[in-house]
Amino acid sequence: MRPPADPRRGIPLRALAPNAVTTLALCSGLTGILFAIAEDWRMAVSAVILAGVLDGLDGRIARLLKGESRFGAELDSLSDVIAFGVSPAIILYLWSLQHLGEEGQRYGWIFALAHAAGCALRLARFNAQIDTTEQPHKSAGFLTGVPAPTAAGLAMLPLYFFLFVKGQGPVADVARNGMLVAPWMAFIVFLMTSSLPTYSWSSLRPRRRIRMELLVGVALIGGAIFAVPWATLIGVAILYLLTIPFSTSSYARIRQQRAAAAAAG
Repeated sequence: MRPPADPRRGIPLRALAPNAVTTLALCSGLTGILFAIAEDWRMAVSAVILAGVLDGLDGRIARLLKGESRFGAELDSLSDVIAFGVSPAIILYLWSLQHLGEEGQRYGWIFALAHAAGCALRLARFNAQIDTTEQPHKSAGFLTGVPAPTAAGLAMLPLYFFLFVKGQGPVADVARNGMLVAPWMAFIVFLMTSSLPTYSWSSLRPRRRIRMELLVGVALIGGAIFAVPWATLIGVAILYLLTIPFSTSSYARIRQQRAAAAAAG
């Protein structure tokens, strides 16, 4: 005999909560464009960073509440394209790229399109590999290329320098120069769409004896974000870029170990 049907109707809240957070990330990224139109560059950057924080929370909330779904995964990808592809591209175009020489509006727009398209291509590749069982990078705890939220943060590094010096002086002029911003964005697009192995949270295995030191470091970074946000973001971005050669060499060692184990087997 079948058990009686559940008289309650509707979708459980645990399935809606992570999707709501993802939608907030999308809205936050789009709001960055509104601030950029008003030339409020601080708030424009802050909106994209807030979108990154929310993007990092939605997946963890879904796993905590056991609310994972294919719908949520697709929504997350669409949100990432807008918040970390379209929004940073338009912000940087309005801030710098539209002033790229006499024909800046044309040539600058090409680099803005490249960033948005690169983000979309990366996420399309990620979605296409969701059901793939053979993923060497993922099985070793690494990511393939720079993730979209990180790429958005790296692309805005010249804007961090501009805000750090309060938009005045030779450093601000150099940072805002489209001849510098355009190739920098092209470099970030390369990192985002490349097959370079990059560190993920699961690939980081700190030793137990430095656990307290790591917690103190996280507290210091958190405090620095509020006290000196632009200097902190500059430091974090540069530090991340410096980890890429190490992640590449670490993955190469893992591949060699796997090859040796396979040969021995």
